Amino acid sequence: MPPSGFAPVDTPTRVDQVRDEQWQLDALRADTAWRTSTGRDVTVAVIDSGVDGSHPDLAGQVLPGLDLVDPGRSDSPDPVGHGTTVAGLIAGRNDDRRGVVGLAPDAKILPVRVLDEDNRYDDALIVAKGVRWAVDNGARVINLSLGGSGDSPALAAAVDYAFARDVVVVACTGNVATSTSTKVWYPAREPGVVAVAGLERDTEQLWSGSITGPDTVLTAPASGLVGARPGGYWRVQGTSFAAPLVAATAALIRAKYPQMSAGDVVNRLITTARDIGPTGRDDRFGYGLVDPVAALTTDVPSVPRNPLDDNLSPGVAGFGPAPGTAPDEQAAGTGTDSLDLAAPRQQTWWTAHPAGGRDDSGPDRLWTGVAVLAALVVGAALVARRIRQSGR
Repeated sequence: MPPSGFAPVDTPTRVDQVRDEQWQLDALRADTAWRTSTGRDVTVAVIDSGVDGSHPDLAGQVLPGLDLVDPGRSDSPDPVGHGTTVAGLIAGRNDDRRGVVGLAPDAKILPVRVLDEDNRYDDALIVAKGVRWAVDNGARVINLSLGGSGDSPALAAAVDYAFARDVVVVACTGNVATSTSTKVWYPAREPGVVAVAGLERDTEQLWSGSITGPDTVLTAPASGLVGARPGGYWRVQGTSFAAPLVAATAALIRAKYPQMSAGDVVNRLITTARDIGPTGRDDRFGYGLVDPVAALTTDVPSVPRNPLDDNLSPGVAGFGPAPGTAPDEQAAGTGTDSLDLAAPRQQTWWTAHPAGGRDDSGPDRLWTGVAVLAALVVGAALVARRIRQSGR
């Protein structure tokens, strides 16, 4: 019997069923975008539950990464499956007509595991360390499909470290079902970070489970998605899976314009978004639906800094002036910072709950952008679905 909330189904007779059901590619006009850019030579860090690089859709796409949870483990690079799903949405291979195709199919994935087998971790310092490592190992875009209600100075410093090194940071806004708060999760609300809310399938309506608010920057498809997971596929929904579509768009831009600054990439993302709410930026949809084709083809003037960054002081997270060196190891990877949600040395879990199920996460808990069905903790709601298990 599978874990609660996961509903395996028989492998379909049509080998392209997975491909056929990727409605987000049509909604975002991926085929047109790929005429201009496929994300080649851009590395996207997926800071998550790990990534299964042996999945047929990700073979050859995943670089050597870092496991901050169980460094000696090699038998299961992603025991949860969430990170594999995120990676597939970004860079699933487009070399045949089967399986999950990413929006930036020629980008490379740099996996950083920060979530344990229960989709949780002790404090924000492990995420901060993962961000720094990703920056130091070539990431040009970072995806964070996770978050919590409290701020974290250590994670803010790590995000600042990324900004100072010209890296775009994307994060999900969070899910209602997995949060006791209705405000956009942290680090999505950190100035300069592209905070992504989710849309319902085939509509321009906000996904019912998406947290949104003044910090929302963009929206992307978040429900009725099919994702890769170790051993097969499943259906997923949640802001965890909207964020990687924006991260992939950033990768497409960086591949076409390799000299473009991170601030200009962010500006291009928001300037070319399809306005789907009240005119201009609003609290539900931000600047609107991410538009990869427009982001790649529209003439957008350069800007001196990230327009999302309202922090002018050095050392504050944002794309403005920032320190050029990392804080010492004590500040970067140790200490008692737990997103201000728990006392020093007290464990603070990032954990998600079934979409529509009870929300028993108290004020001392953190979450990861999933309204995942079962034990997934990251911005999404996953309904397991073994659509295909055979390799290519």
